Amino acid sequence: MTRDRIHFLFLNLGHFLDHLFTLIFATVAALALSREWGLSYGELLAYATPGFFAFGLFSLPAGWLADKWSREGMIAVFFVGIGASSIATAFAQTPLQVGIGLFIVGVFAAIYHPVGLAIVTARWKNTGMRLAVNGVWGNLGVASAALITGYFIDHGGWRVAFVVPGILSIIIGILYAIHQWPEVSHRKAPAAVAAASGSAFTADARALLLRISAIVFLTTAICSVIFQSTTFALPKIFDERLQGLATGMAQWLSASGVPAAKGDVATVLGAFTFLVFAVASMAQLVVGHLLDKWGPRVVFLIVATIQIVFFSLMPGLHDGLALAVALGFMLGAFGQIPINDFMIGKMASGEARARVYGVRYVVSFTALAAALPLIGFVYENYGFDTLFKLMASAAAVIFVAVMCLPSRLPAPAVATA
Repeated sequence: MTRDRIHFLFLNLGHFLDHLFTLIFATVAALALSREWGLSYGELLAYATPGFFAFGLFSLPAGWLADKWSREGMIAVFFVGIGASSIATAFAQTPLQVGIGLFIVGVFAAIYHPVGLAIVTARWKNTGMRLAVNGVWGNLGVASAALITGYFIDHGGWRVAFVVPGILSIIIGILYAIHQWPEVSHRKAPAAVAAASGSAFTADARALLLRISAIVFLTTAICSVIFQSTTFALPKIFDERLQGLATGMAQWLSASGVPAAKGDVATVLGAFTFLVFAVASMAQLVVGHLLDKWGPRVVFLIVATIQIVFFSLMPGLHDGLALAVALGFMLGAFGQIPINDFMIGKMASGEARARVYGVRYVVSFTALAAALPLIGFVYENYGFDTLFKLMASAAAVIFVAVMCLPSRLPAPAVATA
């Protein structure tokens, strides 16, 4: 395996762990703490909210530090920092202590997206497919959070779900720093002064660029609310909607000779969540290929339509039908992820790319954080059926906004001597 391939593998592992760490608590809250600590699901979500605000707010300084110091160095800090903070969270004895631990996890989690995606889009060709492959790894982290945490709840307790990935991340961080040491230890030279024109784009393209930027940030915010509402709430949705299917599956496994499977309902629910996330994450590979072939407008419209249809079908469904329709709307939720990153990667200048991604993820993860109180409020007062209707409406807003995109993105002007 070449050095470049190993580097890309490390970045993919980073994306996997980033999403795994941020969603461990989603399953812990749904399947363990709501029973162990006697708090409602909505009350527990309040303690996760500051961590997601940190996930967004610290993206911008992380991108700035990466551009000024070393992108590879910041990725090494990410691996070690998020692993150590996850381990610390496992020792929490109160909801407030969990909230503080999740906030620190969020601070380090904020590093990956502006820095890792800047490396991916700057270092390799076929940007759409590279982002898609990297995105699949992130989505598998989302999926594995439910599977791994559900397993540890049944075998060892929820604290182990924070400790084991934390140790793994620290080890990977040390290996990454060794492998990329020339870049990790390198202090970036000051960026060259921009050309006199003051812009990488022609004058005729600036108004179009402004319109595209507005659409990118609007759809980024709405897509983030949809993604958070589905990925964070899905373990709880399945806990309510798939109990019959999960209990039957656990009993069947027990009758088939699988040790202790009869009582492992949390494991089975985690496995269902993993299955949906893992299969839906493959949508990014299709989206990445189509982005390179067709561009973002057509692909975005298709993805938004998928979400509108399946969110509208979900209210009232249980067991097998609920599982099938959940897979449908998760295909849309995951498929949308690389589209805005693709547009930013094509339009942002190389030196400022991490900072632009930082702004994008400030918007994205602030919306993620705001989605948690939304989930808690809607669930406590109206139930998940209302949440599905809100998500269908949000996808419809995305569809209308994307209709305003041009068929082709504006290209930077070529510098002249």
